[in-house]
Amino acid sequence: MSAGSPRTAAFPACPGASPRHVCGVLVLLGGLLGMFPGAAQAQQPAPTLPAINLPLSLWTVIAQARGFLAEAYAPLGTRTIRLVDPGSSQLGGTEAALLDRGGLALAQRMMYPAAVHKANGIDARVVWLSGPSTSYRTPVLARTDSPVRTVADLRGQALGANRISCGWTSPTEILSAAGVPLDIGERRGAVRFTNISSTVANTSALLSGRIEAISTHIALPDAAGVYLSGQVKVIGRSPEDGIYVNAAGRVAYFAMRDFAERYPEAIVAFLRARERTIAWVAQNPDAAAAIVARETRVPVAVARFELTDPSAFEFIDGEPSADAARGAIKAFQAWYIAQGDDILGRRPLSDDVIEGFVDGRFFRGGSHSVYQ
Repeated sequence: MSAGSPRTAAFPACPGASPRHVCGVLVLLGGLLGMFPGAAQAQQPAPTLPAINLPLSLWTVIAQARGFLAEAYAPLGTRTIRLVDPGSSQLGGTEAALLDRGGLALAQRMMYPAAVHKANGIDARVVWLSGPSTSYRTPVLARTDSPVRTVADLRGQALGANRISCGWTSPTEILSAAGVPLDIGERRGAVRFTNISSTVANTSALLSGRIEAISTHIALPDAAGVYLSGQVKVIGRSPEDGIYVNAAGRVAYFAMRDFAERYPEAIVAFLRARERTIAWVAQNPDAAAAIVARETRVPVAVARFELTDPSAFEFIDGEPSADAARGAIKAFQAWYIAQGDDILGRRPLSDDVIEGFVDGRFFRGGSHSVYQ
């Protein structure tokens, strides 16, 4: 065997060792690794990921501009990071289609629509969940010049929102508590429900007088603009101790099961970049607003509102407990089914499905947790 052969380079010669001895050692090692497959797997490096598509959002545009995403993904060999507009505010549900077809590695929605996506068959897993929501996040809005002053005044009127969104879950609870329940499925309530999947179209319908109220995240650019300009007023908010704030309105990041199993380190990189961005924004709010304004093409005042208003939902703490996350899903599913939910009522998530839906590896105590 020559000194420059690959075998000699990989296995330096030992005094008195013959090729037969070396082969014997290799066979022995192979047998031992077969007995303990975890030992072989432990030596496997994380698979490289040359490019990744991430959702375009407030924090990701900041993280991209500051280089936080590039630094987080560098160990995975990721050279191309594309920020893709999921289109959720233009047409609800597009983020699930992008995720399912490989157009996005991760998607963000509140927990209720994420659960509905699961009920509709998407093979995804929740890899991060926020803590409880807030009553400021998804209020009921009316035109400033409308005679409607409280949600009780909406009896016989129409409220517009995307059915599979917080624009339905939040007012369902608000209006029920006020004694003027919203339409649910085929059950008519005191307030008509108009399903409008686009935030822009929903706001336009309100301002034109086609509908009397809407419910939406006022931290979204289109809603923030009309709110800051004084064209709309808040007439109702979710109760702080209610099911929306504490369960259905939590923010979730979810990924396809296959991606989560193959590239868990890519998800960890995403979550660590998010934590780093939040810390930077807290120290540099004006610089962060300037980046958001430039990269998302909104006025600086709107960008600052999106970042700092209590209704904002991208810069909140996570829920470290996988069991608490599963409990939140079970709680709001039971509540909405009791209210007559026509989607989860027909296709409820079983306890076993919910157990697997929340990927415990990314929560406290898991193998890929960002929680210390």
